[in-house]
Amino acid sequence: MDFDVAAFLDAFFEEAEEHVQAFEHGLLELERNPSDREVIGSVFRAAHSIKGASGTFGLTGVMQFTHELEGVLDLLRKDSLAYDAELAALLLAALDVLKELLASSRAGTPPPAREAELRARLEALRAGPIAGVVAPIDAAPGPKRARSVVVRVEPLPELFARGMDPIVLLRELYEMGVGGAQVEIDDSDLPPLEELDPELCYLRFRVSMETAASEADIREVFTFVEGLCDVKVESEGPAQTPERAPGAETAEKAAAPGERTAAAGAANATVRVSADKLDKLLDLVGELVIAQAMIVESLRSPGADHALRLQDALSAMERNTRDLQESVMSIRMVPLASVFGRLPRIVRDVSAKCGKQVRVEIEGEETEIDKAMVELLVDPLTHLVRNAVDHGLEAPDERQLAGKSQEGLVTVRAFHQGGAVVVEVGDDGRGLATELIRDKALRQGLIGDDATLSDEQIHELIFHPGFSTAASVSDVSGRGVGMDVVKRNIETIKGSLAVSTERGAGTRVRLRLPLTLAILDGFAVRIADQTFILPLLSVVESFRPTRAQVRSIVGRHDVIDVRGVSTPIVHLYRVLGVPSAITDPCEALVCIVESGGARVAVLVDEVLGQMQVVVKSLETNYQRLDLLMGATILGNGRVAMILDVQALSKVAHGTAQSLMTRGSARQEDLWLS
Repeated sequence: MDFDVAAFLDAFFEEAEEHVQAFEHGLLELERNPSDREVIGSVFRAAHSIKGASGTFGLTGVMQFTHELEGVLDLLRKDSLAYDAELAALLLAALDVLKELLASSRAGTPPPAREAELRARLEALRAGPIAGVVAPIDAAPGPKRARSVVVRVEPLPELFARGMDPIVLLRELYEMGVGGAQVEIDDSDLPPLEELDPELCYLRFRVSMETAASEADIREVFTFVEGLCDVKVESEGPAQTPERAPGAETAEKAAAPGERTAAAGAANATVRVSADKLDKLLDLVGELVIAQAMIVESLRSPGADHALRLQDALSAMERNTRDLQESVMSIRMVPLASVFGRLPRIVRDVSAKCGKQVRVEIEGEETEIDKAMVELLVDPLTHLVRNAVDHGLEAPDERQLAGKSQEGLVTVRAFHQGGAVVVEVGDDGRGLATELIRDKALRQGLIGDDATLSDEQIHELIFHPGFSTAASVSDVSGRGVGMDVVKRNIETIKGSLAVSTERGAGTRVRLRLPLTLAILDGFAVRIADQTFILPLLSVVESFRPTRAQVRSIVGRHDVIDVRGVSTPIVHLYRVLGVPSAITDPCEALVCIVESGGARVAVLVDEVLGQMQVVVKSLETNYQRLDLLMGATILGNGRVAMILDVQALSKVAHGTAQSLMTRGSARQEDLWLS
């Protein structure tokens, strides 16, 4: 049977990404507590894991670079290096190169240009005394003496079947030796060729070397094959002369695995799923099969209780289908930790460029959201965090004058609320300068001199493309694209955002996101003979208004008064061009919907009720249409459009400039007076 190593590469790259995140998180933790032995150990283990696995899969470039990185971390672990700002900068730069190496290995592209430079710096750090090297704290004076060691390695037969390569282990042992090592192979158990099974390992190895490494260091080489190899370490006393082992050149040449890469196009996105979720899914499929058998049986053998048995079977099928849908949805859910884990590094880099002292606090990283949305959140959160550090927080001396700590605070929180995920990014900085934003908007022609805007409407101008209050353009900010990216990406995933600020106390941006893009809890309504879906989370209430509640403004716009609050009415039959609909609000029904804190009354003929719908993309299957966020197929086979409440709110409140002048659909035509 052929063994295709490439089939396991996707799993390796996913695990490597997790190790890289742990690596980065550990380095940032060490900046706060450089002597934390547990964190140092976790960083070392992350590098060691990547090195061992990359060698197994033949990714020589990744393995060799990580080997140098691991060597520096080993010095740190043994207190031969002090973790200072210089070493932190080098390790973070090396980590960035490691990320690029993994990406290039996955895509089959050339390694990054700066890989050679960083590897040379790591080698130099390992090789001799430089700035930052200190004497070991607990070590005895003088260097450790090399001694002769024999390592006997007896792999279990199933070593190959588990995807492990003993050559990688032998190479690591070889590099531990002073002048190399001598490897002897015991092939006494090797069967005749016709009886040989290529998936079984029949060989044993004896490695003789002179090394200063401890037995614990030697055994650590076999971390990945624990339980698959019997390892014995025998010390034969101090070495006499560090001679190079005979045949070392041959052994080293044979030990180098070839470089293999996986094309990025062949990599499929995967989700790690717990065994409990899979067991539940399997149970539900079994229940579904039983319900199907009940339906078939009730149809094949009609009797007096035929209708009752069929109804029970259909009820069981409906219940199991709903449970199956929820189970599959839970499998798609992944924690936000993969996104939040990148933010401390961003805060560190931006604060260093801005000359500010910043602490970041993260809460709710275990909050789960649809995997399809996770990557779409990376850019918005990156821009929000960068903006909080650069614009939101004051310089240390300015904070001190304001009676604040010189160290600024950026907080990132996530939690579930009402069937949605809320992500908040805040700071304890100066807050938004309302007058400065208004003046800049006037100069750019975004608003008129006579415009009457609330503070909330003025604050929303920071999301306008090209808008920035920065005094000058830098590599951090000033181009006016960051907050625009936030808004566009959040609207792409049908989310909403709101800004709250207090002068001198900071700013908070709240993102409200749907749990998933695949399934929607909908509120079905009818206009003439067509069915439309409103997102249930946006629906506040529905009712038939009285004459006293409906009034016209300036002879053009209808509004409805609900408990003392005037809400604009959107006549969907006019907006969507549906003929034969009810035009009088007092004879129809209104649904009050809310988006981003703004409410609008949607006029419909009839409310059909709540239902779960599968969202189909209009942009993928047809084209992007204003006011519609997608479509779904109903139980009767007909297509129903899903309304975009956010776009309806923009129309109703006169902020959707793109809809005001498109074709003949002017804003004043979107309401019936």
